[in-house]
Amino acid sequence: MNITIYTDGAARGNPGPGGYGVVLLAGQLRKELSEGFELTTNNRMELLAVIVALEALKIENSQVTIYTDSKYVVDAVEKGWIWNWVKTRFKGKKNEDLWLRFLKIYPKHQVKFIWVKGHANIPENERCDQLAVAASMQPVLKKDNGYLASLG
Repeated sequence: MNITIYTDGAARGNPGPGGYGVVLLAGQLRKELSEGFELTTNNRMELLAVIVALEALKIENSQVTIYTDSKYVVDAVEKGWIWNWVKTRFKGKKNEDLWLRFLKIYPKHQVKFIWVKGHANIPENERCDQLAVAASMQPVLKKDNGYLASLG
């Protein structure tokens, strides 16, 4: 199964209220996902969008192409930084909780990341941005317990 995913994360503040947006495309199927958090960071929302998208896939070993404007996520995976972070047990790195969650789902598919420029009139990326920002503005937002725990 070939699946195309667009993701985006947003934080108003950084840290501040944030959210993620996802558009999943498979053949004629389309699914949008989003969620907001009361205190988080942009990078956490970018990464969480990818995680939630991959976790939503029902068929393992799918061919997945993820389009994101997050250099943080793309470079960590495509340049192999994540494997060094694992070896050093994420010493000095942020978002360990989310990266560990990512590493549980990532091997279940054949994933390729493609970086896209944000706010460059790419329709599905713009839609993800709209979803992420709207999620961050909901009247009731979830707690990002991983971020809160990192504050000590």
